[in-house]
Amino acid sequence: MTQSVFFFGNGSAEGTREMKAVLGGKGANLAEMTNLGVPVPAGFTISCHECVEYLKSGKYSDRLRAQVEGNIARLEEVTGKKLGDPKNPLLVSVRSGAAVSMPGMMETILNLGLNDRAVVGLATQSRNPRFAYDSYRRFIQMYSDVVLGVSIHDFEHLLKAKRMTAGVASDSELNEETLRNLVEEYRALVRNRTGEDFPRDPVVQLWGAIEAVWKSWTLKKAKDYRKVNSIPEDLGTGVNIVSMVFGNLGDDSGTGVAFTRNPSTGEKKFYGEFLVNAQGEDVVAGIRTPLDIEEMAHRLPEAYTELLGTQERLESHYADMQDLEFTVERGKLYLLQTRSGKRTAAAAVRIARDMVGEGLIGKDDAVRRVPAQDLDQLLHPIIDPSIRATPLCKGLPASPGAASGIAVFDPDTAEQRSMAGENVILVRDETTPEDFHGIVAARAVLTARGGMTSHAAVVARGMGKCAIVGCKEIEVNLEQRYFSVDGTDVAEGDWLTLDGATGRVFVGDLSTIPSEVVQVTNGTLAASSAPLYQAYAELLGWADEARTLKVRANADTPRDARAARSFGAEGIGLCRTEHMFFEGDRITAMREMIVAREEGGRRRALNKLLPMQRSDFEGIFEAMDGLPVTIRLLDPPLHEFLPHGGEESKLLARTLGIPRADLNRVIESLRETNPMLGHRGCRLGITYPEITEMQGRAIFEAAVRAMRRGINVKPEIMIPLVSTPKEFDHQRAILEDVAERVLGGMGERLPYLIGTMIELPRAALAAASIAETAEFFSFGTNDLTQTTYGLSRDDAGRFLPSYIDRGIFSDDPFQVLDTEGVGRLVRMAVEDGRKVRPKIKLGICGEHGGEPRSIAFCHSLGLDYVSCSPYRVPIARLAAAHAALNA
Repeated sequence: MTQSVFFFGNGSAEGTREMKAVLGGKGANLAEMTNLGVPVPAGFTISCHECVEYLKSGKYSDRLRAQVEGNIARLEEVTGKKLGDPKNPLLVSVRSGAAVSMPGMMETILNLGLNDRAVVGLATQSRNPRFAYDSYRRFIQMYSDVVLGVSIHDFEHLLKAKRMTAGVASDSELNEETLRNLVEEYRALVRNRTGEDFPRDPVVQLWGAIEAVWKSWTLKKAKDYRKVNSIPEDLGTGVNIVSMVFGNLGDDSGTGVAFTRNPSTGEKKFYGEFLVNAQGEDVVAGIRTPLDIEEMAHRLPEAYTELLGTQERLESHYADMQDLEFTVERGKLYLLQTRSGKRTAAAAVRIARDMVGEGLIGKDDAVRRVPAQDLDQLLHPIIDPSIRATPLCKGLPASPGAASGIAVFDPDTAEQRSMAGENVILVRDETTPEDFHGIVAARAVLTARGGMTSHAAVVARGMGKCAIVGCKEIEVNLEQRYFSVDGTDVAEGDWLTLDGATGRVFVGDLSTIPSEVVQVTNGTLAASSAPLYQAYAELLGWADEARTLKVRANADTPRDARAARSFGAEGIGLCRTEHMFFEGDRITAMREMIVAREEGGRRRALNKLLPMQRSDFEGIFEAMDGLPVTIRLLDPPLHEFLPHGGEESKLLARTLGIPRADLNRVIESLRETNPMLGHRGCRLGITYPEITEMQGRAIFEAAVRAMRRGINVKPEIMIPLVSTPKEFDHQRAILEDVAERVLGGMGERLPYLIGTMIELPRAALAAASIAETAEFFSFGTNDLTQTTYGLSRDDAGRFLPSYIDRGIFSDDPFQVLDTEGVGRLVRMAVEDGRKVRPKIKLGICGEHGGEPRSIAFCHSLGLDYVSCSPYRVPIARLAAAHAALNA
């Protein structure tokens, strides 16, 4: 017969810590502690599989009932008590425990087994009737809430009334008679709400509690927790039935929660709280103020000494920081739980580094211990955790960090008020490249539309700025310069605080805490001098030793390139040349080129842009001395560089010396129904080859200038939006001709690569023929996802959350690479490209290049590198190490 119930007690157990998948984390650790000789109350665990089966069928088997009955009998024998006995009753707790820790997400019931007869026996055995009736009222309250669906608030209302009538401040001050009366009132409340009496048969109570714990796997909070933490839905939870020990028997008893190290800072110091004369829920309920764990040395000295030794033993055994729950019953210590403790990113880094130094774990284990995504917490400011504020609204957390500033509604105002010394937050319906200077000036960006790979998201992430996008609740009124959320108006000049890590928007100027790892002084990124930085740097050094994937950065300016290198980037995987055109006078020259009616006019405007681009490229080559720099030629459609009307159009017409009507005709002629699939990328270079010529000349001239200053230059030129080999070959021919003229004219030789961005399904399907002349592929997974799914990445944010909530998509495909669909195209292109050109360089430069699960997929394909925003480089370094170590 299949074993579904596993016993522990009397110093031996039927399970071990390796059986988490079977017993859940709590059950496996209770068994492990029992085997270690740690004082643990006897009990048994029902396997996680039984939860899965119950949720499928809505019932449990006779086989399981028989095993539970057998283990109850065994528990009665070990404890010398009997379930429901009027003289010496056995009471148990019923707790959840999944294979992956989900603290507080599922249900717990204490003191199960009490009824009108058993409570008399408990009073006699404990010689404390007040304690017995306090335990009984707690059981009725907890069981009724969890199993019978009677709101806990109804019970709390009755309890509060008793405190007021008795004139006491806390529950522990209520006397026996009051608690007896409260039990009767609780039972009357249950009859009133359910139409039935509170169950008195302990066996009925037990199965009701077991089923409630199974059902709690499907609670919304539990499902949300699994979603956020990427925990599979099909694991189920174990059910732990454990004999009760009581911390509320008097001043020689107590209960608490402790960590073997500080979970906030990682400091190696025993940390926790406890209460005298209390049960476990009292510590977290907030009714009584817990005492610092060190106070236990004075209140319960013998138990504290044993607890200190036990926590050291458990941490050494598990080789990880432990989260402990304990109870002291009349001076005797019992451990109710141990698990690897949840910790902040700062604590995770410090603990991992320190445990290597202490010889508890190796470097590879230390690297595995720190979730890559958690590093985001270390690299940006955060809202002061002590502040309690209600968010106005919530959008998509596009770029982490926290920032406060006054709301402004256009990029020019953002720039002007920023130059005047004010902190500003740019609020837009959505941003376009025209808003670039406003994003540069702002502390943060908030948009009503757009997704995680929208313009605002990508640009802000590249700069390390806080950004929240797709905030559907806000309605932006640009003319009157305010936005509203459900009747609340925020006008220009009003203060906002954005939390880019969670997507929450607050009204007001909330205090923030700067990063302990990086500092920005006068626009320059520098390492922090804080001790945490040393642990962070050491951990990432170990990660670099373990990984095989190179990590590059997406950087468009010399400043971004320097920041990327300071984060450990090993080159630039994507330099978007169009972003260079939005600074200062460059946009005017760019617009002059666009509105020119013939090639000569375009070339004159391009000649103005040439020295500007050349200067930028030279600065980037200098910042990346000795490392490869992949420069993408002009990609977006030309209309994005033109004004959309109003005063700006009038000013541009005057500047260029053309009638405003003519300008408007040009703007209208460039308008496209679907510009992302229109005249952009290599299609622009084919229509206007002089653009490709100018950009190629700027690259090669900048490279030679840098070389002559002793800089080791490694340029890679990327042709965007290619779908056929002929498109690529057309553009490559222009670049090679420019290279020959520039390098020949300057008397220099320079190795360089010309490759393409695979961002269209057809390019992936035609990879073999494209690879005949392309020397590298860089997968632009933002557009490849967009074109594979037929989704607009700017508009899909409106409905993608509902797709995920309904289980249609497991993840937002613009955040986590779709390995089944988009990934299949990438795999096909990798395999076909290598057949033709075995040493072709392969990388990824979409935003997926900084997402841990996507990085693991890239590692599995054997790509050469991933490329991501500068502030995500540390995350990618650690994730690449995880991929290598877990392969």
